[in-house]
Amino acid sequence: MTYLAKPKLHHPELPVNKLGYTRRDYEGAISTLCAGCGHDSISAAIVQACFNLDIEPHKVAKLSGIGCSSKAPTYFLGGSHGFNTVHGRMPSVLTGANLANRDLIYLGVSGDGDSASIGIGQFAHSMRRSVNMTYIVMNNGVYGLTKGQFSATADQGSKSKRGVVNADAPVDLAALALQLGATFVARSFSGDKAQLIPLIEAALEHDGAAFIDVISPCVTFNNHVGSTKSYDYVREHNEAVNRIDFFVPGHEITADYAPGTLQEVIQHDGSVLRLRKLDAEYDAHDRIGAMNHLQRHHALGEIVTGLLFIDPEPHDMHAHLNTVDTPLNLLDESALCPGAAALERINAGLR
Repeated sequence: MTYLAKPKLHHPELPVNKLGYTRRDYEGAISTLCAGCGHDSISAAIVQACFNLDIEPHKVAKLSGIGCSSKAPTYFLGGSHGFNTVHGRMPSVLTGANLANRDLIYLGVSGDGDSASIGIGQFAHSMRRSVNMTYIVMNNGVYGLTKGQFSATADQGSKSKRGVVNADAPVDLAALALQLGATFVARSFSGDKAQLIPLIEAALEHDGAAFIDVISPCVTFNNHVGSTKSYDYVREHNEAVNRIDFFVPGHEITADYAPGTLQEVIQHDGSVLRLRKLDAEYDAHDRIGAMNHLQRHHALGEIVTGLLFIDPEPHDMHAHLNTVDTPLNLLDESALCPGAAALERINAGLR
């Protein structure tokens, strides 16, 4: 497949971040997705989030599987590490890479077919193991590369472009992530960058499994009357539980306060999530409450968006396994093979 490169020339007055990078430095190749595809809006949000966080592109490892969504990493962070896995196997490849080099920022990009069908087992284990990653699902409810069949996330009763009604119950990946123990769970909409960008920023800074389910309408096969993943339907049925401001350490914290209560979440690295509650009863620290809230509103045909749950003191896979601080790929033979005496001590402890 041929990808079109963007011109390298930048306007001399483009804003720069603390590293001296412009937003253009976080872009990739020109997108070959359909014009108006929600996936391109998510790519743009990732670009903006990395620019805002002053991330060095070469410190990011982006991984994907197969599908329209898994093409998206080509269109952002052209200077980062990248790996395109086989269908549904992104989480295990990312887990292995994370074990070998914990110093990189891991960004997994997947789709509803890649994660909710063939890759659902891999998705489940990456969540329960708390792999330190930002896992973004570009969720359009259809298999766009194979002409628009319903995917596993398509809502029961939703109509296809040809008028076929989906009879199967959907897989709710956000609810599943909550059940499996993910320490950061959110849902957003590709058409709401004011909500999506700070969610991605917070997820990238989170130390553990951070999952974001992004409703991303397919303009070719799933953007019609009767679809529950179309632009119009999501806008009309969006039930946001909070509005989000994100601040990294050292930034002056200011906000234009909205009516209602305010909840601050200080993460492990000192960054601050400021949640302005739109639902006065919603508590983003209550995992069971979040699961119940999702189910109640799904029964009403509403799509709950915002930060659904966060653990402000998470522990990732390396903490669970008690690995050393030095990335494993930097350890020499003497550290990896300590000798027969050390092996005997280990064996003695198991007797």
